Amino acid sequence: MLKRYEMQDCPVDVTLTIIDRYNLLIVHHLLKGTKRFGELKKAISGVSQKVLTEHLKIMEENKLIIREAFFETTPRVEYSLTELGKTLHIILDAMWEWGEIYKEESGKN
Repeated sequence: MLKRYEMQDCPVDVTLTIIDRYNLLIVHHLLKGTKRFGELKKAISGVSQKVLTEHLKIMEENKLIIREAFFETTPRVEYSLTELGKTLHIILDAMWEWGEIYKEESGKN
């Protein structure tokens, strides 16, 4: 069960409680631009609607994303990153680079 984030003293603990697999994947896709719920669900392999909804709500509470609802004939909701959320690109870039190094060094391509 996903739990609400509690602030820790150690910055590494803070980072690890804020980011997890799905949060990083959500950020990865939102770095490319605003997305609707269905677009995120389709882009993130294996995530259920319930899990994605929980992660999006908590990420909004933690000021990483903005949820914007449009009350039109066909209602829609769009998600985008806040300025704080955009700073997570640093972590994603580092993970990408490390993953490339690991694949090369370990022979796991």
